[in-house]
Amino acid sequence: MKQSQLFYKTMKESPKDAKAVSHKLLCRAGYVNQLMAGVYTYLPLGFRVLKKIEEIIVRNMEAEPINGQEILMPSLTPKENWQKTGRWENFDALFKLRGFGEKDYGLAPTHEEVISPLVKNAVFSYKDLPFYLFQIQNKFRNEARAKSGILRTREFMMKDLYSFHADEEDLDKYYDKMIDRYLKIFKEVGIRKDGVEKITYPTLASGSTFSKYSHEFQTVTTSGEDIIYICQKCQYAINKEIKEETNVCPHCDKKTEFKEEKAVEVGNIFKLGAKFSVPFDLKFRDKEGKEQPVLMGCYGIGLGRLMGAIVEVNNDEKGIIWPDSVAPFQVHLIQLENSKKVRDKAEKVYEKLFEMRIEVLYDDRENATVGEKFAEADLIGIPLRIIVSERTLKSRSIEIKRRDEEKSKLVKIHNLETVFK
Repeated sequence: MKQSQLFYKTMKESPKDAKAVSHKLLCRAGYVNQLMAGVYTYLPLGFRVLKKIEEIIVRNMEAEPINGQEILMPSLTPKENWQKTGRWENFDALFKLRGFGEKDYGLAPTHEEVISPLVKNAVFSYKDLPFYLFQIQNKFRNEARAKSGILRTREFMMKDLYSFHADEEDLDKYYDKMIDRYLKIFKEVGIRKDGVEKITYPTLASGSTFSKYSHEFQTVTTSGEDIIYICQKCQYAINKEIKEETNVCPHCDKKTEFKEEKAVEVGNIFKLGAKFSVPFDLKFRDKEGKEQPVLMGCYGIGLGRLMGAIVEVNNDEKGIIWPDSVAPFQVHLIQLENSKKVRDKAEKVYEKLFEMRIEVLYDDRENATVGEKFAEADLIGIPLRIIVSERTLKSRSIEIKRRDEEKSKLVKIHNLETVFK
């Protein structure tokens, strides 16, 4: 992609209402644009990052032992389904619409009221269980306070997986597998590191009538609205409500020191039990031929919120530092001078990278100064920078620099392929 053709605009100043680091940087670097409070357009750079995150999540949801099957459910849902579960009246964040013929609808903030009657058509016997369905789709929540940029919005893209089981033991085993898989995803996207400071923590939260605890996954950041307490023995965390109830870590069952941190929730999982099966008469016949309610679990990750958390964790005073796995491009190729010699060589490097199937953003702009090019490259945060200039061409080389490193190195142009081995 040539930068002269890219639809984006960087900003020298942050939006006046921006407080979260991710909100400031994503707006300034031209990744997102705010339409109104809590509603954002993902511009080409931002949409590429979002699709990278989506690919990682889908791959991990489909792989063993999760074995999820992807579907797509509607956002527009009937009032009657929400009435069956009692959430038409008591789900405060539910957007309600009135359509033709005075018929009422809800814009789905979550999809238990859709998927439960859906799977009823396919479940009759214990032999039909278990199975796992997921989607990535826009959700709508009438948040009272939409703030912190894409960390808290009224419209957002979410992965929600629903699991269906014949007994508690099977649900428990799958739930534990999902905890491990979530931690794998968060490590892959760059918000969980090796070592003591893991940044993103599995966090025990209050459960439901079916289970004592649910799990949140909280990323430590000064922009976070949640308070978590990290056990210094097992590196699990508990949320504020649980901390008021106990001096002992409920995960490792030991008295411990808790480290208090601000954090943002990037995922959550719940054992739903029969809460949404019973209202829709979702049952199966067990081995003895008796009817039993199907047991359910749900597992969510907000893609936009995850993108914001990645920026919260990976930045410096100059801008964003994207992890390789989710960066909009692998390489930022910068042509410094506008001489024909430099321009021709930069074009050849660009063509070579394209042949190698390397995702590259080529700064070919002739009206931007050297300082502007470097400042924007730092702000946009693509992991690897390749510079072609009069100086590098004297030694038939290109300059290579990683965004997260201070030093650069010269590489012979004919050795370009070795950079990516």
